[in-house]
Amino acid sequence: MATFSTDALNDALDGLDLAQVSLHSDDPGTDGSNLIAGGGKQAATFNAAASGERALNADVDFTGLGASQAVTHFGVWGTGGTTFMCGAPLTGDQAANAAGEYSLKATTTKVTAAAAA
Repeated sequence: MATFSTDALNDALDGLDLAQVSLHSDDPGTDGSNLIAGGGKQAATFNAAASGERALNADVDFTGLGASQAVTHFGVWGTGGTTFMCGAPLTGDQAANAAGEYSLKATTTKVTAAAAA
């Protein structure tokens, strides 16, 4: 198995069109399944790749979820929200608040060469 250099991984990640994020009630798989429709897809900016990963640039706030609704995964979409890129489990808070709001945190949301983390 070939191992890519960090520079190659960064170049590959920077070439991806990462434009929107979504919330999911279970594993989104490879097609964005289990999307929490009430939250929709929100515009997001990811930093340039460094050390083989691209981190979310700023927190992304969602509204319109059910009160205390379970939020177990996030997804990443290309421009227009039609191409699902990747998804991963969330760490930390995994439920909307009583008002149906959820904040996807930049400090823990990133995309790596393997998948989102």
